[in-house]
Amino acid sequence: MRSSMFTLGGYASGQFLRLASNLILTRLLFPEAFGMMALVSVIMQGLAMFSDVGVSPSIMQSKRGDDQKFLDTAWTIQVIRGVFLWIAACLLAVPVASLYGEPLLAWILPSAGISLLVAGFNPTRLDTASRHLLIGRLTGLDLAVQALTLVIAILLSWYLQSVWALVISGIVSTILLLFAYNIFLPGQRNRFQWESEAAAELIGFGKWIFLSTICGFLYMQGDKLLIGKFLTLDQFGIYNIGFFLASFPLLMGSMMTRKILIPVYRERPPAESEENFRKLQKMRFLLTAGMMALTGSVSVAGVVLIDLMYDARYLMAGPVVVLIAAMQMPQLLVLTYEQAALAAGDSRRFFVLSVARAVLVLGCLYTGLRFGGLFGALIGQGVAGVAAYPFVVWLARHAQAWDAKHDAVFACIGAIVIAFALWINLDAVVALASE
Repeated sequence: MRSSMFTLGGYASGQFLRLASNLILTRLLFPEAFGMMALVSVIMQGLAMFSDVGVSPSIMQSKRGDDQKFLDTAWTIQVIRGVFLWIAACLLAVPVASLYGEPLLAWILPSAGISLLVAGFNPTRLDTASRHLLIGRLTGLDLAVQALTLVIAILLSWYLQSVWALVISGIVSTILLLFAYNIFLPGQRNRFQWESEAAAELIGFGKWIFLSTICGFLYMQGDKLLIGKFLTLDQFGIYNIGFFLASFPLLMGSMMTRKILIPVYRERPPAESEENFRKLQKMRFLLTAGMMALTGSVSVAGVVLIDLMYDARYLMAGPVVVLIAAMQMPQLLVLTYEQAALAAGDSRRFFVLSVARAVLVLGCLYTGLRFGGLFGALIGQGVAGVAAYPFVVWLARHAQAWDAKHDAVFACIGAIVIAFALWINLDAVVALASE
């Protein structure tokens, strides 16, 4: 519970800082800058996820998660990966710039890739702290660096009046985090080491994580890949403003379950006893209720929020917020199930779920874009979330974590909230549909 509160408080504070940054930077920069950085972020995340070998979840779930030889081997793999990621960013720069018709990307991508290189040197003390739920210190460090980065980004944007302000501030943020983790987190300093047994365990568990994160990238970032290709850069920037506001409850819940539920499931597996299942059920009800309340509130107030916080250039983001938040309701039902498989070391079933989600999201998004433009794409996201539910149930039942009562209750609540949000904002949604 303490770790949950730190995670929620840290995420809420971080989102407040991002919102403050967003409000200030949208007045210093134009929508095209945010569209450009959205493309860069998608590509950087794609590189990171397409090469993720599951070092962090391996450390969190392994019996050797506190063995320094195991940790040093994991860190060595992570550093090598960071070097290759930066090289890949350099190699992709010109082809991506050509694909999207933005020559500046050829210079921005290699520069932004420096962040991936630096992050490869982050100490495994970061994962050890998460393994033992030392979330308070991690939250404090992340917030301090985020606040400092916000100041740097604002000053650079005011001085440069260019997308380069966002690129440079992102690199500085990664460097500051590296120093903060090395100075303020407890544990031994990592050294280059290769232990065959540790490497075999990391690679054996991580091969399915690697495949899962490729699919996870397509599932999580497929909207930006496709919408970024179909829309103009300024429209894409407006979409990302709407996505930022609409998605913070879901992203907060996802982050909390990743940080907390693997250790919880590892120590109290639901298959072990009825008592464990009931305790997890109670936590699941509280988490889903909170996430639905937040997401529903954002969906209902989406148009008003955009009108209050942004100028006329961003008004079309209002109905985008309404629809994105509403269409994310199905995903809230299943936030707490995935980590049960990872905690048990079952990365293969997690991979199957990731494949199903990626196929459904890309298929529904493309169909929606083809026949309904942006409005169709947003509806497609909701359809994909519903269609993926049977795969989540299959995974959760194997870990004996599925809770039919929870899902039935919140499916009804979610349907009511969606209907109310669409009714309140009907005029704005109809205007978006007619675009």
